[in-house]
Amino acid sequence: MRAGTDVSTARAGTGPNTPWIPVCRLADLAPERGAAALVAGEQVALVRTVDDDVHAVDQRDPFSGAHVMSRGIVGSRGAALTLTSPMHKQVFDLRTGECLEAMGREPQALRVWPVRVTCGVVEVRRP
Repeated sequence: MRAGTDVSTARAGTGPNTPWIPVCRLADLAPERGAAALVAGEQVALVRTVDDDVHAVDQRDPFSGAHVMSRGIVGSRGAALTLTSPMHKQVFDLRTGECLEAMGREPQALRVWPVRVTCGVVEVRRP
């Protein structure tokens, strides 16, 4: 699968009792690359690390409004695993969604989605 490829369309309800939503197989995600998925009607960027952890954040870049985060650059800054927007190069912490580099703009964050891998299947839940 190529980076930025749509991996799934999954639907579920909302609220605190929302179930985990199966999105794709872990094997469908290339390490250190992003992939886009439609989860419960919202676009999510999934990122698999080399140690098979998976992170999920909003696909929408909060600075440009474009749905491009799955095409961002995966990296690190100190202890933070990061995703850099392909639009204006703001850097976000994948664990918290915090923008680490607003470049003179008002700080904004990506929403982080709970994600887990169960029996090789990536599951996402609404934040």
